[in-house]
Amino acid sequence: MLKKVSLAVALVMSMPMLANAADAAAGKAKAAMCVGCHGTNGISMVPSYPNLKGQNAAYIESSLKAYRDKSRTGGQSAIMYGMAAALSDADIANLGAYYNSLK
Repeated sequence: MLKKVSLAVALVMSMPMLANAADAAAGKAKAAMCVGCHGTNGISMVPSYPNLKGQNAAYIESSLKAYRDKSRTGGQSAIMYGMAAALSDADIANLGAYYNSLK
């Protein structure tokens, strides 16, 4: 009986994580706005713009959130402020999942 209760509690506690899982397909659709600088499939044709292909999802998420709240400076931050401003947390997670999925 205790095992059933523990399993039920674990299942219920994991539901928010399942509901909030990043969607790489949605990230791919949102990535259309990134192609101009970061290239098709995350490979930049401009050396000063980073490649995003295969990048760690958490790194992409933290970077985009920092650009969105204007706490990341330097480099092309002024351009990224405008790009990130309209992104929701879900958009950012989805972009991270998409670029991380490209291997």
